Amino acid sequence: MILGIELGSTRIKAALTDRSAKILAQGFCEWENRFENGIWTYSYGQIISGLQTCYKRLKADYKAKTGEALTRFSAIGVSAMMHGFIALDKNGKPLAPFKTWRCGDAEPAAKELTKLFNYPVPARWTVAHLYKAIKEKAGFLPHIKTVTTLAGYVHFLLTDKNVLGVGDASGVFPVDPLTKNYDKKCAEIFFELTGTDVYKIFPQPLCAGECAGRLTPDGARLLDADGDLQDGALLCPPEGDAGTGMVATNSVKPLTGNVSAGTSVFSMAVLEKPLSKVYEGVDIVTTPAGAPVAMVHCNNCSSEINAWIGLFAEVCGSDKNLMYGRLFELSLTGDADCGGVVACNYVSGENITDVEKGAPFVMRKSESSFNLANFMRAQLYSAFATLKMGNDLFIKREKIKIEKYYAHGGLFKTGCVCQSYLAATLNTPVAVMSTAGEGGAWGMAVLALYALDNCLPLEIYLESRIFASCTQSVVNPDCKTVRGVNAYTKKLKRAIKAEKVFNNA
Repeated sequence: MILGIELGSTRIKAALTDRSAKILAQGFCEWENRFENGIWTYSYGQIISGLQTCYKRLKADYKAKTGEALTRFSAIGVSAMMHGFIALDKNGKPLAPFKTWRCGDAEPAAKELTKLFNYPVPARWTVAHLYKAIKEKAGFLPHIKTVTTLAGYVHFLLTDKNVLGVGDASGVFPVDPLTKNYDKKCAEIFFELTGTDVYKIFPQPLCAGECAGRLTPDGARLLDADGDLQDGALLCPPEGDAGTGMVATNSVKPLTGNVSAGTSVFSMAVLEKPLSKVYEGVDIVTTPAGAPVAMVHCNNCSSEINAWIGLFAEVCGSDKNLMYGRLFELSLTGDADCGGVVACNYVSGENITDVEKGAPFVMRKSESSFNLANFMRAQLYSAFATLKMGNDLFIKREKIKIEKYYAHGGLFKTGCVCQSYLAATLNTPVAVMSTAGEGGAWGMAVLALYALDNCLPLEIYLESRIFASCTQSVVNPDCKTVRGVNAYTKKLKRAIKAEKVFNNA
């Protein structure tokens, strides 16, 4: 049996599969980040307790379905939110609070590194946070042995190995797609600048299919607090949620793309060749196999929608889960441009629009058509509008033609509503596969399975072994909705200026 674990922004999820990638049991644990002392974080205690709760529920689900105890795995894979910053000492103990991808406080450091490297370095990248700490002469610096991501940290706890999947590593430091290792030129620049050897302080990148260690006795006891789990399982390279999204949607070949929508939203376009220039807001990362990818990552997607749905459910005394379907469907009756209603969903800062701190708002003119349908349509447009701004920076200029985007995430579970809005946003067909609901934990289990069966290139393995019989629904962009989204986005760009003024007031 194969175990995939993903530590997402709002849930830690586990998926147990057989050797054909069929799900046998699942577990989960809900958790929330906190804004403390100027950073978005989860405590290290939360990480451990969340893992254990998730695994315990997986065991219970498997026991209920089979009547058998869960004691061993053939392979395990760990995935988590990409980027962020975890500094460890020589004994593997954390030296500072965990900084998540949501932290934008390293923006000045990131911009400086982008110029020096001539390579896009966003504020959420691990090297940006490290450089900020170096510039500020943080007290913990002399004690650092390694700096890693959340997936790398959990993998280290389970295996005692300091490694990363190349996809997650590409959100730590620029990666050379030819060597599948940290870029030599950028590493030399960083060493001259700081005296820090990135090859020593950052985890070793590994490609999908490689062995990344074995579950240790201590790792088994950490994961299974009951002590039933045996050690020895193979672990594949730990990956970021972007990598598992590509795997879960079979989007690892050149000119394939995918969109993952949850607390954050990001699009991935697998490239045939490197981009011709640096585009601010467009990251260059890799697939789990090391192929170059243009990534547009937006910090905000569904959080504000969830907040409004919760409010409406409270007012109506209705089931919150039922409200999603009703209100999403109602939005289809709204005007294509939302009747002039504009919503901004920035719960946290957004680098693409240069907003440092979040402040969600709804704005309209007195003559706007303000009704519930237009209000909800504006909220749903806002989930993808900043993603559109980021993709507009490079897609046409680089003459990249993605034939189809594969979408996954909670927003796409409610009929085809958000699928149709996303198709209009990107002006490209959007497909949702029958496996889309399985999520990143399942995608990570597939990567763990691939580490056992590594006999084909990843893209061929996925096509022939995992997705051969998979079905999909495709929605093409509607011309009227495309025009409406374009008009809405122009209004939102102007409205965001008010957000910046509000934040500085």
